[in-house]
Amino acid sequence: MKNPLLGLSEQGQSVWFDFICRSLIESGDLARLIEQDGVQGVTSNPSIFEAAIAKSNDYDETLRELDVPGSNAEGIYETLAIRDIQAACDALHGVYLKTKGNDGFVSLEVSPLLANDTDGTLLAARRLHGLVQRPNLMIKVPATEEGLPAIQILIAEGIHVNVTLLFSMEMYERVTEAFISGLEQRVAKGESPAHVRSVASFFISRIDAKVDAVLREQLENSNGPKDRALLQGLIGKAAIANARVTYARSKSIFTGERWEALAAQGAVQQRLLWASTSTKDPSFCDVLYVEELVGENTVNTIPAATLDAFRDHGRPRASLEEDLDGARTVLAVLPEVGVDLDGITKGLLAGGVQSFIDAYGRLIETVEQRRGEKIEA
Repeated sequence: MKNPLLGLSEQGQSVWFDFICRSLIESGDLARLIEQDGVQGVTSNPSIFEAAIAKSNDYDETLRELDVPGSNAEGIYETLAIRDIQAACDALHGVYLKTKGNDGFVSLEVSPLLANDTDGTLLAARRLHGLVQRPNLMIKVPATEEGLPAIQILIAEGIHVNVTLLFSMEMYERVTEAFISGLEQRVAKGESPAHVRSVASFFISRIDAKVDAVLREQLENSNGPKDRALLQGLIGKAAIANARVTYARSKSIFTGERWEALAAQGAVQQRLLWASTSTKDPSFCDVLYVEELVGENTVNTIPAATLDAFRDHGRPRASLEEDLDGARTVLAVLPEVGVDLDGITKGLLAGGVQSFIDAYGRLIETVEQRRGEKIEA
């Protein structure tokens, strides 16, 4: 039986693995994911690194090596992360070459403490880019007000950018504007846009978690079977509808004279990347946010459990453009039943930044604790 994960690439979608740790690389598991499952990239964030360091012994030797007078937990973490990112980039370098620079990327996030600091983000992104020194590194920058100008400048400088924490089409449009403007700046300087790549990481399951909570509250207070049927029918629909409408918008953005002028010089579209694609609601199909978001020129960054599930029983099909009118209807009906999607997405962005800040804090505490254990050993 054919591996369903390989069917995604046949539909024009790249699979990236939403996890990284040292043993994944050193054991050969990442190489097997690339060869057998068609994995074409890796993403990381502070939560992933915190889990990797706290829940394994992979880093004991390196912690011992780096625990020297004058060292600090943040510096140690950065060194650990850079070594893992470099190793993953090397493992994916063949994919990068085979796809002519379209895939094979590994994403490393600037400190979430800089989410509202444009200049700090720029300095950190440039520094990380210089330290990793791999052509297939992507720097993750959040889609905050302060992140947008940083994204434009980094693209103009030729640095690959993974724009993270996108929840709304409105912000997506602003991100694509930053991307296109950055490429135009690059061309104006007489530099080629051809090698620059970017993805816009659009989050999925978190939207349903928030919207469905409101819908279920409305259900408890609803009167009559008609109202209840309407509310029930909307559960689990908002995130996919939001993604499908945004994908349709992306296809119109990357057309016309402005984009064609860049494309004529070799520019490549910024791809939508579906993030947070594990289902949070146990009543949903465990591969819902993979099966329903398959489309050409997109990426799905899939966590381990969801990857295993899709390999086992996923059904790849060109689903992303199905029932676009129905998706638009879902988004139009939500405010009529008391769901403020705009307010929810703005709250998710703020909450997402804070959750990464919290994870980063736990990460640094974990490194401090683990290096303390090494001191006592």
